[in-house]
This record gives sequence, structure tokens and C-alpha cells, in this order.
Amino acid sequence: MLAGEYAREALKRGLQLEARLGTNPYKFGMIGSTDSHTSLATAQEDNFFGKHSGTEPGPERPGHIVGQFGDVAILGWEQAASGLAAVWAAENTREAIFDAFERKEVYATTGSRIGVRFFGGWDYTVEDLTSRMPAFAGYERGVPMGGNLPTAPEGANAPTFMVFALKDPIGGNFDRIQIVKGWMNADGETEEKVFDVVWAGDRAPDAEGKLPPIGSTVEVERATWTNTIGAAELGTVWTDPEFDPTQPSFYYARVIEIPTPRWTAYDAFRFGAEVPDESPMTTQERAYTSPIWYTPQM
Repeated sequence: MLAGEYAREALKRGLQLEARLGTNPYKFGMIGSTDSHTSLATAQEDNFFGKHSGTEPGPERPGHIVGQFGDVAILGWEQAASGLAAVWAAENTREAIFDAFERKEVYATTGSRIGVRFFGGWDYTVEDLTSRMPAFAGYERGVPMGGNLPTAPEGANAPTFMVFALKDPIGGNFDRIQIVKGWMNADGETEEKVFDVVWAGDRAPDAEGKLPPIGSTVEVERATWTNTIGAAELGTVWTDPEFDPTQPSFYYARVIEIPTPRWTAYDAFRFGAEVPDESPMTTQERAYTSPIWYTPQM
């Protein structure tokens, strides 16, 4: 990973700037959008019209040169179909939606219509999650995505996070939910770690803590798949096992679907397009929530 290439690099840098300046300029929320110049919706793998009018669907698209930058050529298959912005608003009005953006209660998907909620507090329980109304406890005893963890109550040892997700009705089942943590250590350096917190199927992490892949049901030749693996919903209450109350940190959830066909597979199936060997033919759609931040009490 290149420095500055991912949003979480900016989130980590924000912790360092806050230590130096007293404020964090990189406390931002996560939304997804397209990078297209066609006035068309281009977030879906099975309906991807490309980034501009020169990259519309057709048999030559995967090998077509999208852009030339000196000696570097960007080929058609390197384009990505994404993404969508999701907002948790109190009502479907302009005012409520803008309020939700202001408090960063938003999340991003790569194109799938995943529903995900993420709350941080100090005493969430499994009973809160399985009440089927977990958002009530989420707001009452903590903060939603985009918020700052409240001061820890007396006796609390580590924050708890409640995350739950429902699949896109016509999309892929879920593979897993992860929580991504970033923090600043005592030397002022930033670190990060990805935790698999809940997953589908009869799997267990290996000796190094790595969860095996869920597998794939994709038939590339037909550009289709089946939901015979994975889960339609996932949720858990997770406590940070490595929490250090002296370290400023942030947490966000990442929800990952099982493999499904990439737009290159649809082009090969529909148009007989020749796709270069290096091009992926499957993808795993996902959602990213806005972070929740923890700041040590001075």
C-alpha cells in the first residue's frame, strides 16, 4: 500500500495532527460515488457503462486504452464500477439528509445496496443486538458511525462496538464483517489492524489469526453465481481486545460479500469480449462505515 493511497492513511494522519495542533482536520465520514462522466448510473457490475463515452460496453472495451499518461496506459479492464452513498437520516427530507451528512452518519458501498449500522459505546450486550431493535440501544448508550466515543464510565475497561448488516435483496450473501482500527502509539507513530469480528460458515482463524476464504460459487462463463454460501445477515458485539486508554484511535466497520461476477465477466458473456489474463473476473462487493473516534481524557 502506498502512503496516502487509502482513506485510513488520512484518518491515521489526523490523530497525529490532533496531537500537534489540538484538532483533527481529518475527522471525515465515508461515502461512495462514481467517477463517471456520462450522466449515467455506473455503480453496478452488471450495468457498467464505463467512465466516459469512449468506454461504453462492447467487445473491445477490456483492452481499450481509457487514458494515456506519458508511457503509462490505463486499459479498459482497469476501470472499477462503484459506488453508492448511504445516509442514516431521521426522515426522507432535504433537511434530515443534510443533518445526517453533517454528523457523518453515512457509509459507502462499492455498488451493492447493503444495509449496515455501527455503534460504539462501553456496555453493549448481545441482548441489545438480538432485540431486533438494536439501534434503540445504539443511540441510547453510545454513538453511531461518525461519532466520538463518550467518556468511559467508571469500571469500563474497553469500548464495545455493535455492528450488524443486511444483504442487498438481489446481491450476494455476506462473507464477513471486519472492524478496522487505527491508533497512535506512545512514540507518535500510527498503526492499524483489521479484525475479523463475525463471519459466515463453519470457519475458524488459523494459527496466525487469518480467516480462510469463504469460497466461490461464480460461474464466470455464464456471469452468474448462487447464494448457497454466506449469510443473509451478520451482526455482533465486539470488544477491542488490545485497547489502550492512553492511545487515540478510530474504528470503522467493513462488510464484505461473497464473490460475484465483475463487469469484465459480464462483458465476456454478453459480447464475447477478450479479457486480458491479468484482469480479475470476480469481485467482492463491500460497505465501509464512517469511523468512530476515541480520544484519551487529559
